[in-house]
Amino acid sequence: MTYQCPLCHHTLTVTSSGYQCDHNHQFDRAKEGYVNLMPVQHKRSKQPGDNAEMMQARRRFLDSNHYHQMREAVATLCVEHSLVASPQLLDIGCGEGYYTDFIAQQLQQRSPNATCYGLDISKVAIRYAAKRYARDDLQFCVASSHRLPFADQSLDTILRIYAPCHHSELQRVTTENGCVITVTPAARHLYQLRELVYQDVRLHDETPEEIEGFELIQADKLHYTMTMSGEQADDLLQMTPFAWKATEAMRKQLKSTPQFQCEADFMLRVYKKSALTSLTEDN
Repeated sequence: MTYQCPLCHHTLTVTSSGYQCDHNHQFDRAKEGYVNLMPVQHKRSKQPGDNAEMMQARRRFLDSNHYHQMREAVATLCVEHSLVASPQLLDIGCGEGYYTDFIAQQLQQRSPNATCYGLDISKVAIRYAAKRYARDDLQFCVASSHRLPFADQSLDTILRIYAPCHHSELQRVTTENGCVITVTPAARHLYQLRELVYQDVRLHDETPEEIEGFELIQADKLHYTMTMSGEQADDLLQMTPFAWKATEAMRKQLKSTPQFQCEADFMLRVYKKSALTSLTEDN
């Protein structure tokens, strides 16, 4: 078992009702199958993360498969860079599991003993994910991306689609040859949607993130045009940080649009744990 206690950082073992460490900290498994590893004292708000309305909009949009090209590309990278016999993969900020489940399916075809973990700060999102994608090789938890509840050097691959995480945590939980795969907006991502919100639309900065302890070994750009209904475009808007800037009048007009075309533009990058970091950990 890869989970560790978020309170004392000792290993969590499976019990009949959930998980427990040797300091008797207990975490019950919810009826949907997920575990909440987000202690109250670590929360910054009562219900952190996406709420139910935002999650429903996210699910409706993702189910339309306008992001499927990106999902396929990410899954391919995850399979290509998870080369051990029994890979352990973590999807940070997994939301309702759209990417996590698909990646798990692809990994299973090559490595039947693979396990995928989905982590999100939103209890609503994780409940949706665990209920919809109930499989033995797929585990979901509520936790902070900055306090990963995983043992040292226990994960072979970490996926971050827009999700933040402290670099020290990425170093700590990845194996000696582990990698981090990131997805970030490329220059023209959602340009047409942002035009409706901002008077002056700026291109996204494509400067790669420097992740301490990792080397950038691959960078790919994925660009395509999405054709969607106005309702789908409004659901997409609700998934973005600039949704807070949108007026009700703008949203109403967008939802009534018969057809809306918008660019999807992503940067996919693979970072490999550097030899120096691995050597330091071993010592």
